[in-house]
Amino acid sequence: MSDLALPNSASEPADDAERQAALRASGPIPRHIAIIMDGNGRWAQARGQHRFVGHHEGVVSVRDVTEAAVEIGVEHLTLYTFSTENWHRPEEEVEALMSLLVETVAKERDTLIRNGVRLHVLGELEALPAACRRGLQALMDETAHLDKMTLHLALSYSGRWEIVRAARRIAEEAAAGRLDPAALDEATFTRFLDTSELPDPDLLIRTGGEMRVSNFLLWSIAYTELYVTDKLWPDFRRLALYSAIRDFQQRERRFGRVPAASSAS
Repeated sequence: MSDLALPNSASEPADDAERQAALRASGPIPRHIAIIMDGNGRWAQARGQHRFVGHHEGVVSVRDVTEAAVEIGVEHLTLYTFSTENWHRPEEEVEALMSLLVETVAKERDTLIRNGVRLHVLGELEALPAACRRGLQALMDETAHLDKMTLHLALSYSGRWEIVRAARRIAEEAAAGRLDPAALDEATFTRFLDTSELPDPDLLIRTGGEMRVSNFLLWSIAYTELYVTDKLWPDFRRLALYSAIRDFQQRERRFGRVPAASSAS
C-alpha cells in the first residue's frame, strides 16, 4: 500500500488535518502502537554515508511520527529504541547512539511538553551511561503529569529479558511465602512484567522489510496485528503511519475466536 491518500473530494491533495479526520472517520484508532524502527544503517549506506547519519535522520522520523500519533488520538506509542542485543554492536556506534540519545532528550523536551506527551522508559536502565539516565529521569519527572499520550522508549530492552525478570520476581515472592505457585495465572504473571501498566499493543509496525519481531514485547504481542513495510525508518513519516493505521482498520480482530456468523453456521 502506498502512503495514505485518503478520499478527498477536492482535486488538490488533502492537507494533514483532513487526512487525520478521514482516518478517524474510517475506523477505530489503535490505542497502543508499537514500532520496531529498523533500517537507519541501511538508509545511510545506500547513500554512501556513515551509519550514524541514518540514526540522526531516524530521530526526525521519531519526532514526526510521535506528533502525528498524538494528533490522531493514539494513547500509547512504544518505540524499540535500543535492544539488549544492540550492546554487541561496534563500541564506536554504541557510544554515538548514547550521545545521540542524550542530545535528543534535551532537544525534544519542549516538543513533548507542548504536545502533552508523558515520557516513560522500559528496559535495563542501569546499563545506560549515567548522563543518559539523568537526562531520561529528569524528563520523565517533568512530563509525569501530562496525559495526552505516553511515549514509551524501550532502551536496553528485550522481550526475553522482561519475561526472565518477571519470573525472577515471581520466584522471589514464592520463596518468601507471599505467592502461592498454584495460584499463578496469566493475569498474575502480567503484574510482574515491566509492561504491566500498558495495554497490549493493537498494532506492531516494523520498518525495513524484515519479517520478524526481534525479541520485542514478546508477552504483550500475542494478539497484536502486525504490519511490515519495506520503508526504512528514516523514510517512515506521518503519511506512512496513516497507511499502517488504515490497513489495521480494515482487519477483523478475532483474538483466536471465529466470527459469530461462522460459529452459528
